[in-house]
Amino acid sequence: MGNNIQNSRRNFMKTFALGATAIGVGFVTASEPVLAATIETDFKGLKAGEQIIPVGSFQLPAYVSRPENAKGSLPVIIVVSEIFGVHEYITDVTRRFAKLGYLAIAPEFFTRAGDPNAFGTIAEIQQNIVAKTPDSQVLNDLQAALVWAGKNGGDLKRVGVTGFCWGGRITWLSATLPQVRAGVAWYGRLVGEKTENSPRHPVDIAADLKAPVLGLYGAADTGISLESVDQMRAALAQAAPKNPAAKACQFEIYPDTPHAFHADYRASYREGPAKDSWEKCLAWFKKMGVA
Repeated sequence: MGNNIQNSRRNFMKTFALGATAIGVGFVTASEPVLAATIETDFKGLKAGEQIIPVGSFQLPAYVSRPENAKGSLPVIIVVSEIFGVHEYITDVTRRFAKLGYLAIAPEFFTRAGDPNAFGTIAEIQQNIVAKTPDSQVLNDLQAALVWAGKNGGDLKRVGVTGFCWGGRITWLSATLPQVRAGVAWYGRLVGEKTENSPRHPVDIAADLKAPVLGLYGAADTGISLESVDQMRAALAQAAPKNPAAKACQFEIYPDTPHAFHADYRASYREGPAKDSWEKCLAWFKKMGVA
């Protein structure tokens, strides 16, 4: 892309609004300065943009990408964002999946709580957006997105979920849903304090998994310890004799690699682990029958 287009993508927040809902496309301000080498996936051969998904009477914004001239039903990938919501990095990831033949949907799960871009720090987003977004609501929204997908060219027998950071944790939780065939969780938190909105964490739901999850983690992640990964491994091992999905879960741990190593717009990006984990993500969905 030329510099003018590139700069406009980074500096202009495009808002899509219907009623009380909105989705922004741009880079969220609290996510640190944007790197110049950010990956940009073009729209060639794709149909991509904002959609509205009904959740009961609520109108849920989402960014959807698909092959433009697809024939037959498409495998479905739900892309779950970081705490920053559906911004340019997440929409780009949906286009990467669409280039490979997927119907990729990134719902704006935070829309009822507000716009993450309205806050200047991660702590403020955690307090004002994430803490006010119940897990049960997110999973219900995710299921509504799958209903929408089934009516709009998606194959509900081939459903995968993938997510980053906050979305990585949600990916583990979503693997308890019967519609999900496989998950790929990028550095999602595995343990934590139980609250009314987050009554269970991944370590608590190993026995309830209905789909195998590939966990992608960095050994130098200061927020997600290798000890917590070991706790998750132990929970999965305990559930494995009676649960094939738990038994099939796997982890990939990248040495000397920080949190958010796939986030190519941030200083935490690590090209080697990012490219390797992306290939492992795609191979996982293929192995588990999503592709």
